[in-house]
Amino acid sequence: MPRAPTFLSPFDAPALVARRGLSSLLTPDGELLDLTAEETRERLTQLPPPLLVHGPAALRALDLSPLSQPVPWLDLLDLFLFVRPATTVAPTPRGLALALGIEPPETIGADLLPVLCETLLDELRHKAETPEGTLLRALMVPLTRAGWAWSGEVTDILGTPRDTTGAHPYEAIRIWKRLPRWEETAPRPAPGSQPVSPNAARQRLRDILGEKAEIRPGQADFASVATGAFEPRESIGSPNVVLAEAGTGTGKTLGYIAPASLWAEQNDGAVWVSTYTRHLQRQIEQELRRLYPDETTLRNKVVVRKGRENYLCLLNMEDLLNVASSRGPDGYAALLPMALLARWAEASRDGDLMGGDLPGWFGELFGSGTLFGVADRRGECIHAACPHYQTCFVEHGIRRARQADLVVANHALVLSQAAWAALAPPGLPDEDTTPTRYVFDEGHHIPDAADSAFATALSGLEAAELRRWLLGAEGSRSRARGLQRRLDDLVERLPMIDTPLQAALQAARSLPAPGWSTRLRPENPADENSTPPSDTPALLIPEEPTQDNPSEAFLRALDHQLRARQTKDSRDGYISAECDLHPVNEDVGSTAETLSRALTRLRDPIRMLADRLAAQVEDDAEMDAPTRQRIEAMIRTLHRRAISRLSGWIGMLDALQTPPEPDITPTFVDFIRTERLPRTRATQGDHDIGLYRHWLDPTIPFVSTIQTPAHGLLLTSATLRDQTGHGDAQNEASWHAAELRLGATHFLKPPIRASVMSPFDYTTQTRAYVITDVSGEIPSLAHAFRALFETAGGGALGLFTAIRRLREVHRRIHEPLETQGFPLYAQHVDAMDNATLVDVFRTETHSCLLGTDAMRDGVDVPGEALRMVVFEKTPWPRPDILHRERRRLLSEGRPGDYDDRITRMRLRQAFGRLIRQGTDRGVFVMLDRRMPSRLLSAFPDGVDVRRMPLAEALEDIARFLRPEEQENGPPLLQG
Repeated sequence: MPRAPTFLSPFDAPALVARRGLSSLLTPDGELLDLTAEETRERLTQLPPPLLVHGPAALRALDLSPLSQPVPWLDLLDLFLFVRPATTVAPTPRGLALALGIEPPETIGADLLPVLCETLLDELRHKAETPEGTLLRALMVPLTRAGWAWSGEVTDILGTPRDTTGAHPYEAIRIWKRLPRWEETAPRPAPGSQPVSPNAARQRLRDILGEKAEIRPGQADFASVATGAFEPRESIGSPNVVLAEAGTGTGKTLGYIAPASLWAEQNDGAVWVSTYTRHLQRQIEQELRRLYPDETTLRNKVVVRKGRENYLCLLNMEDLLNVASSRGPDGYAALLPMALLARWAEASRDGDLMGGDLPGWFGELFGSGTLFGVADRRGECIHAACPHYQTCFVEHGIRRARQADLVVANHALVLSQAAWAALAPPGLPDEDTTPTRYVFDEGHHIPDAADSAFATALSGLEAAELRRWLLGAEGSRSRARGLQRRLDDLVERLPMIDTPLQAALQAARSLPAPGWSTRLRPENPADENSTPPSDTPALLIPEEPTQDNPSEAFLRALDHQLRARQTKDSRDGYISAECDLHPVNEDVGSTAETLSRALTRLRDPIRMLADRLAAQVEDDAEMDAPTRQRIEAMIRTLHRRAISRLSGWIGMLDALQTPPEPDITPTFVDFIRTERLPRTRATQGDHDIGLYRHWLDPTIPFVSTIQTPAHGLLLTSATLRDQTGHGDAQNEASWHAAELRLGATHFLKPPIRASVMSPFDYTTQTRAYVITDVSGEIPSLAHAFRALFETAGGGALGLFTAIRRLREVHRRIHEPLETQGFPLYAQHVDAMDNATLVDVFRTETHSCLLGTDAMRDGVDVPGEALRMVVFEKTPWPRPDILHRERRRLLSEGRPGDYDDRITRMRLRQAFGRLIRQGTDRGVFVMLDRRMPSRLLSAFPDGVDVRRMPLAEALEDIARFLRPEEQENGPPLLQG
């Protein structure tokens, strides 16, 4: 596409809806054309840059090379972000139309785009003379300098800033000067212990649903059962635990919100609702609007909490703005995403960059580097020392959560919070008030979340990251701040901390030095003539090898042992990326001893530093509140980022010297694993290596950390149990297996069990097929996926067990499907995040989506948008070392049954995506002809499972989904 003339009017530009098949082009003369990709490319060379939606996607559809910002075309998503910031919208013409209240036509043509454009510009005209218009005019200064394609049209509507005398030209981006400031409030008293009666929970549920709401059988029963988690605790360390399985469609979210909100109101306390996926977190937040329809009440009562790395860091944003300003015209391009981020941030509910109200397509349009740059992903927060501390989004959220009734969090944050509460030094308050009542939605993922939260990894990347956190950028152009820089002013005030600080910084040089990955395998030295890109992380920039670096020596020994013991999978040709630690090679043992001593020399002064800071807080009663808060935050950070991590590493290294006793059941499994490093010019072919330790039963640390602070827990999911049959014996066996898997047997008080069946009629609403003539080869799979998606007419979700196979199938079928009007989106292919992909899939009812595990769980796509789920392969557990050791411990002597149980649970989760409401109809297809019949019990009672060849299945599916076309076969097979 040619570069645009300066600030082209959108009504002088062509409009384009680009597709793999026929694209729709509206010429400036008003001619509406359907053109092939080649014809479209030819036309665009003769026309001004077009009006379109989602420029990067349009370029991909037309096989054109991507362009960097500022782009020449007029992207309606840019304008939407400017006019309606902090509003989620599917990045398609149909999605924009629905968001703007326009009924889109069945077939979307380019003539819709001028209508969308005029609607947005009309909204902008109404804002022009409001206080918001003043801010928008100010933002046009940096946007115009950045060359934003919309600048001319928007400036014509808004006008120029009335008075810029003395103002910084980028003042509008400096939102930290305008954001509201939080203020401290009195500590909240400990919550009461008044129970919630089942009748009261049912009444609250009726109030939330309203008179006209759909009545779901079992929802009120679920609300009644959930009250058991809000009973008073009878003894310390013995919380009330409820395991409640709620079939798909029960309405469990509102079912537990009813008693949770009642308990919070009656006892002036907070209930923490925890999820595993961002998809469900967003759904819960939307459901809570039914309880609190008033926006102000919702904001006061409900808070969404995530880790710091998810939020906009104002200090990082200021740093980036200063860098762009200092570069003069060379920095203008960086102003475009920052100005639009500033527009979003002032309208955002909580500044959440990842899965919040910033549209997920922002990074694809403006580059993900900007988002990574403005988020605190380096763990360098200086808390009260930050000039933007009182406007910080994270600090706002922490303080709101202390007063909220319902806090929606994720399993990772909840578990790390509970672990910190158990291990924190006495008298050191946590950022969040420790709750007493928890709801764990997606409870079947508790073992996975606990496994991740309580595992220990001593890898090159982790150790080098700790070195960077302690020492800073070490000569590179990175903005990374070291510990010395973060504590400089405190050292002046508290000179007694300087000695342990300097000792720690000196000892940190035993960690992997920058360039460690290129020195990991001496026989593959880095190209001395290669120049790393400017955004290369400091830890990957080569420097002179440090011969006596104990960390690097240990990593090389691990790598040598792994390569000596790797095996090759005869089926897929993969070389294993892991090996057992024991028996330990001599070099691994000797370098581990040296490294353990070096890490101890690092941990001890950091621990002394934390102790001296804690003593100063305790001894200085007149210390001002900001300094006290900053020191407390630093002590927490030292423990979390350094002391606890180093202690775990030292424990692993010391234990490495003692082989496990064959007759003693171990607590942990230790192994060596390698992973690819992010691909840059400097890291091509480089890899990470590490020693990993996992709990064999990760629910043990979960229970040990949660049972003391918790008074009540509700663990709920549609798939808590693996039901393999009927009868009391089978029912008891399924509950026993669920309790073992979830760790409920570790609680002192036996859990309450409850199960509410799905209200759906699976006999009439669903079909399931096992295809008997599709091999596992990529061509055969691609043919099957294409035929099935065409037969369904879109609205199909394809699930894969391997990313490589997903990409190969996508490469083969996306063009023929899109040519027929079935857009194909794919996780790990499209640059959009998962939430945006699901939004697009939900909006474009004839589209198809390919994904892996993240699309199998927690995705809610009701109605016509999802009418088929296709599984590429039986989702057996990954046969790695960790699984091998766990099934020895947890299978109760039946390893085959253990594998089957995991597989059935995954199939149940996948099937659960299909039917989300009473009017849905859909089919589930398994393309693995080897799937054994014993796994079919994963499907709900009443599902008709049929084994047949693909051609017969296509005809059967067509009759089921479109009974009016019974005589017609699928188009792909005709002729």
